[in-house]
Amino acid sequence: MKPYQQAFLEFALQQGVLRFGEYTLKSGRISPYFFNAGLFQTGSALSRLGQFYAQAIVESGIQFDMLFGPAYKGIPLAASVAIALYEQQGLDYPYAFNRKEAKDHGEGGTIVGAALRGRVLVIDDVMTAGTAIREAAAIVAGHGAELAGVAISLDRQERGQGSLSAVQEVQTQMGVPVISIVGLNNVIQHVQEQIAEPKLLAAIQAYRQQYGIEA
Repeated sequence: MKPYQQAFLEFALQQGVLRFGEYTLKSGRISPYFFNAGLFQTGSALSRLGQFYAQAIVESGIQFDMLFGPAYKGIPLAASVAIALYEQQGLDYPYAFNRKEAKDHGEGGTIVGAALRGRVLVIDDVMTAGTAIREAAAIVAGHGAELAGVAISLDRQERGQGSLSAVQEVQTQMGVPVISIVGLNNVIQHVQEQIAEPKLLAAIQAYRQQYGIEA
């Protein structure tokens, strides 16, 4: 695990974004951990979050021309990543986001910010079913731009209804990379090395055994 990934997990735990216990997910699965990126809800937290995304994006080596944040959760994420890329890396990328409802006055349309063009990197929090990403990809294509990839905070590395995870389905069906700051494997390593609670570790490993994707 890279130092920034370790730092991100410590940050997520400190912010109450990553929690351990027993949680019933929308899928009905009982998970020993829960991740709610909506709890990054202060200026300092959003700033640090953007920095972690920026580091993961730069380290991935992905080539892109601009950022896009799908409404609603992706909007502050794309803005914070754009700022972090500039302040940390000196990379000044345009960004845009969409409205759920089109405006018929003022600037009109559904896109706010820079015009969608070139290779577009979508920024979102997590990927559960991939629905939001497919919608974002359709918006990007509808404006004559190309989907370069997707960046998320956590990859649960968990099967959906079939044998693939939502991330794997997007990568396979759309042919683009999905970058994550951390994955479930990093969470397990953190529990193993930093928390050292055998019962918790066993619960997460059992969950991965039951629902995890093939390594």
